[in-house]
Amino acid sequence: MARFERFTNVARIGPVEVGDHRDRHGRKATVAVCTATRCGWSNDYTSRSAAELAARTHTCTA
Repeated sequence: MARFERFTNVARIGPVEVGDHRDRHGRKATVAVCTATRCGWSNDYTSRSAAELAARTHTCTA
């Protein structure tokens, strides 16, 4: 069964949304997700600045 994720401090940078959450080990993590149609890009980061940098430099391949 999937675990309910609770995201906080969500920001939108272009088509990418960046938000904080707790990973499966209970540590704070930041996720960046592209919301463009048919893109499907997402990644977890250990720092907010790394996620925001990835969001600013992301280019959709779809």
